Amino acid sequence: MQLRYSFRVYPTAGQRAALARAFGCARVVYNDALRAREEARAAGLRFVTSAELSRRLTAVKKTPERAWLGEVSAVVLQQSLRDLDAAYRNFFDGLKGKRPRTGAPRFKSRKDTRQAVRFTANARWSITPGGKLSLPKIGDLAVRWSRALPSVPSTVTVVKDSAGRYFASFVVETEPEILPEVEPVVGLDLGLGHFAVLSDGTKIDSPRFLRRAEKKLRKAQRDLSRKEKGSRNREKARREVARAHARVADARREFHHQLSTRLIRDNQAVAVETLSVKGLARTRMAKSVHDAGWSTFVAMLEYKAVRYGRRFVRVGRFEPTSQVCSHCGVKDGPKPLEVRAWTCGGCGAVLDRDVNAAVNVAKAAGLAVTACGAQVRRAPVPAPRSETGTHPKRPALPVREQAGVPGL
Repeated sequence: MQLRYSFRVYPTAGQRAALARAFGCARVVYNDALRAREEARAAGLRFVTSAELSRRLTAVKKTPERAWLGEVSAVVLQQSLRDLDAAYRNFFDGLKGKRPRTGAPRFKSRKDTRQAVRFTANARWSITPGGKLSLPKIGDLAVRWSRALPSVPSTVTVVKDSAGRYFASFVVETEPEILPEVEPVVGLDLGLGHFAVLSDGTKIDSPRFLRRAEKKLRKAQRDLSRKEKGSRNREKARREVARAHARVADARREFHHQLSTRLIRDNQAVAVETLSVKGLARTRMAKSVHDAGWSTFVAMLEYKAVRYGRRFVRVGRFEPTSQVCSHCGVKDGPKPLEVRAWTCGGCGAVLDRDVNAAVNVAKAAGLAVTACGAQVRRAPVPAPRSETGTHPKRPALPVREQAGVPGL
């Protein structure tokens, strides 16, 4: 399977200028190719193929108006054409229903705060013995290696994000690392009060990274709004806002990685209910929904399950996990969100809504779990007339909670 490994790079002033030149040339080639295809479509001509665009690029580099395209690696320009092909392919696949719909390809702007260029093996880039990333017509970039690459990478993408940071993203081929089999299986109920509730009764608190950083973000955004448009101070303020958001995104990503790795390592199978994130993002809970980052977390669970030989199951969103008693299977119907605990009308058990839903998610996925962890307890009911005595009160099952993830 293919994986991406990203590392922070620190270019010098001259290397930053060379990267800016590469970003600009890639953007111009992308826009020229997109314009050629749009003009052909408007004129009723056939679709301009990638081979034709490549021939036009080779010819235009010899003209005085576009001679400066030769100052960067030719691979960067060809990969820009591949990016345009991918944009068209995703657009047409969305129209055919093969993937979620995306908009038609759009022109890139030099004011875009995120820029990227890609180098394949044909560009003859390399990693020097000293641990630097050597790129053609750019130089040797200093890289902060946080871990070793598992194999020789096939491509590297240099990215400049909105906060002005530079990253090198390597694509490598890796073999699955099958972990030893374990007994536990788990179902997850994702939410906002708790980020995740497991079928064994464990509750993981939601870190709410964006909510905790709102005060600093407000101040940074207020400072940005007071700067004159087009001034250098405004660009500095914009970068500070981007850095504040980047810190939030980095913390959220780290939390997702730690939690997903722990769940995959400790369980043989993981089941998650499919959520309509787009629908929830149109409600008044939109900020909290985006702050949780459920889609990214579930995607991490899915690819890590494949990598480590675990089973990952998605349960349909219309499964009545919050309406069915995990103890006896009686369906009591829908319940408003403020109902966090309910009493089963069939067996009289008092169930925690979230834990009960997590158990039902695991059962719907075909995992052999029991309701013993669902915080089930008997509710007081009238004693039958045949009974002549009373039973002592049974203590309630302890509530097992976990505040966050160890190590954060």
